[in-house]
Amino acid sequence: MSGSLPFYQKHHSHYDRGYRSKQTESKLSQYQTTSRYTAGSSTSAATSRSSGLNVSSHYGLEASRLSPIPKRAKPTYLAVDKENQIIGYVVPIFRGSEEFGTGYSSREEARVRDTSEYMARRDLFTSGMEMERSEQTSRREAIRETAERISLNKRIHEHGVHFKRMNEDSLMHTPEFVIKPRSHTVWEKQCVRLHCTVSGWPDPRVVWYKNNVAIDPVGNGDKYKLESKYNMHSLEINRCDFDDTAQYRVSAMNSKGELSAFASVVVKRFKGDMDESLPSPRHGPVCEYGVNFQTHIVDKFGVSFGREGETISLGCTVIISPSLHRYQPEIQWYRDDALLSPSKWYNMHWSGDRATLTLTHLNKEDEGLYTLRVTTKSGYETYSAYIFVRDAEAEVERAPGAPLDVRCLDANKDYIIVTWKQPAVDGGDSILGYFVDRCEVGTTHWVQCNDTPVKFARFPVTGLVEGRSYMFRVRAVNQSGMSHPSRVSEPVAAMDPSDRARIRGASAPWTGQIIVTEEEPAEGIVPGRPLELQVTEATKNYVVLSWKPPGDKGLEGVMYYVEKCVAGSDTWQRVNTEIPVKSPRFALFDLAEGNSYSFRVRCCNSAGVGEPSDPTEATTVGDKLDIPSAPSKVVPTRNTDTSVVVSWEASSDAKELVGYYIEASVLDSNVWEPCNNKPVNVTRFICHGLTTGEKYVFRVRAVNAAGLSQFSPESEPVEVKAAIASPAPPYGITVLECVCDSMVLSWKQPTFIGGADITGYFVDYREVIDGVTGKWHEANIKSISDRAYRVSDLKEKRKYQFQVRAANMAGVGIPSLPSDTFLCEEWTIAVPGPPHDLQVREVRSDSLVLLWKPPVYQGRDPVNGFYIDIKDADAPVEAWKGVNTKATEKTYLKIKNLKEGGNFVFRVRAQNKAGVGQTSEETEPVVAVTKPGTKEIVVDVDDDGIISLNFECCDMTPDSKFVWSKDYEEIAETSRLTIETKGNKSKAFFNTPEEEDIGIYSCIVTHTDGASSSYTLSEEELKRLLEVSHDHKFPVIPLKSGLAVELLEKGKVRFWLQADKMSANGKVEYIFNDNLISQGDKYKLNFDKNTGVIEMIMDCLTPADEGTFTFKLQDGKATNQSSLVLIGDVFKELQKESEFQMKEWVRKQGPHFIEYLGYEVTPECCVVLKCKVGNMKKDTSALWYKDGREIKADENLGFTEGVLKLEIAQISKKDSGVYEVVLKDDRGKDTSTLNLTDKGFKDLMNEVFSFIANSSTPLKITSTENGIRLYTFVSYYNDLLQVTWHYKDSAISFSDRIKSGVVGEQLWLQISEPTEKDTGKYAIEFNDGKGGLRRTVELSGQAFDDAFAEFQRLKAAAIAERSRARVAGGLPDVVTIQEGKALNLTCNISGDPVPEVTWLKNDREITSDEHCILKFESGKFASFTITGVNISDSGKYSILVKNKYGTESGDFTLEITDVTPDLGVTSYSTDAEGNVVFGPNTPKEKMKTSITGTKTPKRRESVAKTLSMEKVEDKDEGKVAVKPKAKDAEQTKDAKKKVADQPLTSDQSEASVQPADTVEEPGPVSEKQPENTV
Repeated sequence: MSGSLPFYQKHHSHYDRGYRSKQTESKLSQYQTTSRYTAGSSTSAATSRSSGLNVSSHYGLEASRLSPIPKRAKPTYLAVDKENQIIGYVVPIFRGSEEFGTGYSSREEARVRDTSEYMARRDLFTSGMEMERSEQTSRREAIRETAERISLNKRIHEHGVHFKRMNEDSLMHTPEFVIKPRSHTVWEKQCVRLHCTVSGWPDPRVVWYKNNVAIDPVGNGDKYKLESKYNMHSLEINRCDFDDTAQYRVSAMNSKGELSAFASVVVKRFKGDMDESLPSPRHGPVCEYGVNFQTHIVDKFGVSFGREGETISLGCTVIISPSLHRYQPEIQWYRDDALLSPSKWYNMHWSGDRATLTLTHLNKEDEGLYTLRVTTKSGYETYSAYIFVRDAEAEVERAPGAPLDVRCLDANKDYIIVTWKQPAVDGGDSILGYFVDRCEVGTTHWVQCNDTPVKFARFPVTGLVEGRSYMFRVRAVNQSGMSHPSRVSEPVAAMDPSDRARIRGASAPWTGQIIVTEEEPAEGIVPGRPLELQVTEATKNYVVLSWKPPGDKGLEGVMYYVEKCVAGSDTWQRVNTEIPVKSPRFALFDLAEGNSYSFRVRCCNSAGVGEPSDPTEATTVGDKLDIPSAPSKVVPTRNTDTSVVVSWEASSDAKELVGYYIEASVLDSNVWEPCNNKPVNVTRFICHGLTTGEKYVFRVRAVNAAGLSQFSPESEPVEVKAAIASPAPPYGITVLECVCDSMVLSWKQPTFIGGADITGYFVDYREVIDGVTGKWHEANIKSISDRAYRVSDLKEKRKYQFQVRAANMAGVGIPSLPSDTFLCEEWTIAVPGPPHDLQVREVRSDSLVLLWKPPVYQGRDPVNGFYIDIKDADAPVEAWKGVNTKATEKTYLKIKNLKEGGNFVFRVRAQNKAGVGQTSEETEPVVAVTKPGTKEIVVDVDDDGIISLNFECCDMTPDSKFVWSKDYEEIAETSRLTIETKGNKSKAFFNTPEEEDIGIYSCIVTHTDGASSSYTLSEEELKRLLEVSHDHKFPVIPLKSGLAVELLEKGKVRFWLQADKMSANGKVEYIFNDNLISQGDKYKLNFDKNTGVIEMIMDCLTPADEGTFTFKLQDGKATNQSSLVLIGDVFKELQKESEFQMKEWVRKQGPHFIEYLGYEVTPECCVVLKCKVGNMKKDTSALWYKDGREIKADENLGFTEGVLKLEIAQISKKDSGVYEVVLKDDRGKDTSTLNLTDKGFKDLMNEVFSFIANSSTPLKITSTENGIRLYTFVSYYNDLLQVTWHYKDSAISFSDRIKSGVVGEQLWLQISEPTEKDTGKYAIEFNDGKGGLRRTVELSGQAFDDAFAEFQRLKAAAIAERSRARVAGGLPDVVTIQEGKALNLTCNISGDPVPEVTWLKNDREITSDEHCILKFESGKFASFTITGVNISDSGKYSILVKNKYGTESGDFTLEITDVTPDLGVTSYSTDAEGNVVFGPNTPKEKMKTSITGTKTPKRRESVAKTLSMEKVEDKDEGKVAVKPKAKDAEQTKDAKKKVADQPLTSDQSEASVQPADTVEEPGPVSEKQPENTV
């Protein structure tokens, strides 16, 4: 190890103290690397291998390499974890004799080791002397070089200072860390030094902090040492202890700004005596290492309310510092001081920083005080809160609540006593009793144990099976019905306690079944008398007896008979006559209440019944336990805003008291609600969940097993509000100014003010001399109201500590913690001191207002501005950033643009001419969120024109007050502003609003959670308010609308306006050209006071009516008027419109058009001309005309629902023209015209084109044998449609290679022989006269590659199809020939290359010979000749042609007959000249065909199927015509439809010019058509 060694190595026998010198250590290291003597290294390796731990071996600076003696190489071990952090030490495993017996037993080896040791020491001494001499020389040279370097640096520094002074303004810049301090980890009692280098101009002032607390080197001179030389600053910590483990910050500040850097120091501590053996390894941090854990419980759960059956979770966040890896605290949960364990009722979870307790199914047993306890090695922290559980909703109205806390007592073989607690809620009717149910463990069947309800809260359950386990529950009943059952009890076994204890101690697991075995009986021994018989419990329902078995028990299992006797008689009656009792306890039922009985018991076994026990005293049947008396003196005391502390005097002479129930009622409501649903056994209880500000009364009653007592007298009413207490201590004491004999202090207001305003503060001080504190002295006798105070009469150069106490009407609170130690020394810095008393108001989701007070210490010059800094509360110190770039002169600032929900802190810095001063204390964290119910100041102007500011607060307390301020200074003078407060509302009136009143008005409500708001009265706002005020003082009747004119039916003219609000006393004057208008034949006047509508109606306008119309309104003192000027063109236009409306009215008396003739285009691109008519009769005629010619009625005309229609199915240019519709009857005539020529027709067609364009499908890509085709389909195509094809946004110039066309409803673009140059974006644009519609497709990349590959494939396939071998024709199907004749058949052959020809007979190849001559001439004609046909030539003949593109064959059948056969089918024969003719039996219709003998070769299947044809001879020309059959015609239509739905190939596109239903007969393959002859 380099540097200082751990203490445990410094006093070992093998450690040479001379090695403490670093220089010597360095030379030793050099020696070790060059030494020829490495004896002992093998020993070191062996030792390392022998240890099975993850340790690092240290041999006293590896002294084993110098000494061959293994005894001096005593190793020690450091145990490390995965992060190589030392966690402890281990002692090496003892090494047996085997390890040391290898090679070390002979004397020869010992002598070798002695010799090696001597030589190593000699070389070490010689080398050491030489090294020391060399080192002395090197040291002198180093000192000289250092002195020269220091001198040079000083000169450079002085030159730099001079240059900066000469150019001060241009060189000023903020501090900057050239070298930041580095973090260190050191051992305890070592020294550590933190270094940094800072640049900046002016020279920064450097301050060191420990955990954000400034380090005072004067007060801790023996601990800290600060140095600052040539911009190099250092902090030296002397003799580090564990408390020095912290984060250290160095802050550099000048007039340009502030910058901080951080470093951490970790001090490690060891445990144990250095001379003792090392401790065993540690597997986790423990307190022996000096770790002092600080535990903080935050994010706590509060008082909670639940209901039976619900689930509730309680959780707290636990912060443990320091945070150590893998360390887990002990987390425990308690209820009413009883430790809870995980069960089906409780789930506990610890996530590492949050503890959670989940109550899975609430019952009233779960009510209580829950406590979280977090235990560490340094102690524990707790937090508690009460959980209330209300009754579940009753199944029957007014039914009681469920009993609770069911337990089993005195369990034995024959019975189990079940106890419970009565519920607090009886449903309004007294509880009649309780039913007890039992359920055997392992089943779900519940059995009621008692037939009649029992009032006593304890009941013995009998009839149990010995050895079996049971659970119990209880239900309460009153006159209204049954309650919910209670929570089930814990399982209990029906057996004697001695047997239960024996089984519990056995190793076998409990199964719920107990096998009872008895000792082998001894014959002839009758048991003795039972002992100590007594009545343990007596109620009016049952009596419980108990006794001890006879002393001679042990021979066998003894059973018992119980007998009773009525007091005063000698007659004993056996109670259990059928089954003896097995346990020494028994419960008797069915005893007469009020009678007295005596009891005795007999033992029995197989030998007989023994003598009876001594009888008990006479016992009267009845409840021995009385209901407790009512509590008294119930006293409520204020606690919090929602809780009250209730105390009372306990019930007198109460026996077996279970607890108390407390009820609360709002005063005078007479509605009582339980405060607790589980009895409390104390006489003081906190009732939570009350309404703030309400007055309550309380009452209490006691409960025991006998029942509930009467209620106590009602308490005095108490108002629910926070109790007044003395305030908490202030905190954050800082120094604002310091002179030679006084210091100005400031502090922060206590976090809890005790429910009342703080009336003042008291300051104490004490002197600190050499770390020893003196006595406290009062600095002020009279309280001070400000949070800043000057403490005088101090001594200069002395150190002091201070404490502050706050006071309110409840008294003086406890003092604050002593402040840091401050030195009383006059400040001489030029910059200002820190601002103080920072306050945050008007917190909203995105803004807040920050207030502060200026620094007490001004510095060399007065303060001229302030800077505000902000950062996230959890962010590091270097995250501070400025809010304002320009200093503000005000002591407040509204900070905007905050992140909603963010947690921020703020600080303020003052500035004067010298620079920026010290930072203030940062504020408490503030969350930027608008609290529910937040109100803002509202400005209002009343009817009298008085301007007021109004503020309302919903969270007021009785002690709350409204405090109004202007520019955030409380308004003391009321000459400008009058303030009125009523309830939770406050109003500030402006007496005489003027420019003097401009400013920011704010209001804060005391004793609330920061309820505050502000309103900025600017010059513009004041001007607006004064105008509104004037309007209110001199009111004007508001108008919803001014005077307007409109035309009514028959051309009447209506002048009208509408007032917003007028009373019944409102009046109106109607004026025309300054003349008052009155009601008459010409003017109809009306005023509807309900709606405020004022109108004047005239039948028509004449030239004399041109002028100005005015309506004057008056309602009390409010007035208004509105005028309308109708002169010139305005009047003439209105008059013309009036006359038109009159004519329109006359027109509509007969048949007329409601909507004139227009058109619409249907989705099918049909054009419909239509108009809507009205007032039609049966004899009304409607005539259509085009260009003056009447359109006769046909299927295209229609009249439905008052609409006339004319449908144009496929519009074209011939349909352009002027269309007219005429309606007429005896009442009149009306005409409507539509011009569909020129522009009208063009607009119509553009709309048709728009429908066609919108129906187009996306542009797609396909391939043909000629190239690549782009296409789209439309639902309807019109010949007038204009489309443009684009390539890369430019119109395409068509050529022989790039063509476009239309087939049916398909529009296509053909690119023949495409290349890479054809890739790009293609588009088809439909022109509709507007914006048009464009469909695009990208022909590039993979799309082009796929299309091009498909084109190549189709092209190759087409070439192959054209060039493959074919049999074009010439062979008949059947040839019938007479024997002996010659046969000659010739057929055409095609193909490139020339095909190979093979003839087959009956599927076997034949060759040419003299009888059968086979020829293939010119590569085109193949002939088959038989010179003389005989019977053997009959059979099936085939010709097979083949080349590299394919193969095809042609077949015919040769029949040899003597007589022409009658086959009824087409046959061929030869005549006398050898020509082929039809056979004599061929049907006549077949003879009409040509007899050329051609045969249609086999072809590949295409898109359109080949149509079946009939050959019909044309009588006129004698030609053979071909037409499709009827069935083929249908196939033709189907083929057309399929073709329309598919992309066209090149063949189809070429044929598309022919009509779709025309089939062209295939032409000849070659110029010569061979004939078949015989």
